Amino acid sequence: MAENDAGDRTEDPTAKKRQDALKKGQVARSKELNSAALLIAAGLAFTTVGAYSSSGIMSVLGESFSISRAHLYDTTIMLKHLGTAIESSFLFLTPIFLIFYLTAAISPVSIGGFSFSMKAASPKASNMSPKKGFKRMFGPTAGMELVKSIGKFTVVGGFAIFYLSGRFGEFMTLGHGAVLSEITRGLEILVNSFLVIALSLLLIAAIDVPFQLWNHKRQLKMTKQEVKDEHKDTEGRPEVKGRIRQTQRELANRRMMEAVPEADVVITNPEHFSVALKYDDKMIAPVVVAKGTDEIALKIRQIAKAHEVPMFAAPPLARAIFYNTKLNRAIPEGLYLAVAQVLAYVFQLKEFRKGKGRMPDEVADISIPTDLKR
Repeated sequence: MAENDAGDRTEDPTAKKRQDALKKGQVARSKELNSAALLIAAGLAFTTVGAYSSSGIMSVLGESFSISRAHLYDTTIMLKHLGTAIESSFLFLTPIFLIFYLTAAISPVSIGGFSFSMKAASPKASNMSPKKGFKRMFGPTAGMELVKSIGKFTVVGGFAIFYLSGRFGEFMTLGHGAVLSEITRGLEILVNSFLVIALSLLLIAAIDVPFQLWNHKRQLKMTKQEVKDEHKDTEGRPEVKGRIRQTQRELANRRMMEAVPEADVVITNPEHFSVALKYDDKMIAPVVVAKGTDEIALKIRQIAKAHEVPMFAAPPLARAIFYNTKLNRAIPEGLYLAVAQVLAYVFQLKEFRKGKGRMPDEVADISIPTDLKR
């Protein structure tokens, strides 16, 4: 991304911007972290399975190149032994290769996530621009790379000199003892050198990783106009609008169904309409907490039954409430009397089932104002 307009890019990247960048292969990466991880993997591989692999390879080589007198003049035996040695050696080296492979695969994606894109590898005409090339050479990224190079040379060199100076005498005496013991001692110095250099690179990576994350976010920053254009583009598309409306409906239905168990009564059609009402002394009038037709109406009745919410069949009243009252709103004044009759019956029925009072009379006639009938 060009750095000449970075000053105008003050807005954090949107989710779509980040997703587009991921598809293009524009992710945060730290070469220092990768280098340190590979060196640590090398040290761990040699210390954990190195002895097993080396002893196995030496055994294979010893067996493969030991030729009996009877096969001394057999021109094919050497090739057979060589093939066996290569195959067996590869098997002994497989654990080390596997450690390297896993490290090389996991380390790069540890801070930026997995991304595979041919766009990142394809040539870009903008990269041929001398002006943009000059800006890249003297931009913040180039400055940080220069600081990292100097810091890497200083830190890694300092650690290496410190470690080797402490073992200089031992290093100079390598080769004075038995071959196997000297090889073991040399490998131990080599492995420890890997780990020391890896530690120094980890210190650099501790600075480089936050910088790469910050720089990646800086490169993805957007102008206010870009944010507006993206919002207009995504929100304005019919399929996106439809998906948003569907999600909103699903969320509203979910919240509505969660309110059914708290309702005082569900008035039904009894099949095509269901309206759940709630009322307490703090309310001016009963409130519709859930309503629906057909499948939603059935779902309301099922939830009401599961939670022992009373259901009352009154088709004209159910339709009147459904068409004249919005969700989470109080019923219109014209329906006060009809709903009061239903609630009185329901509350008396609850008391009767608790062993209090008498069985209430059935609600014989529910009057619905003409202007509210549907």
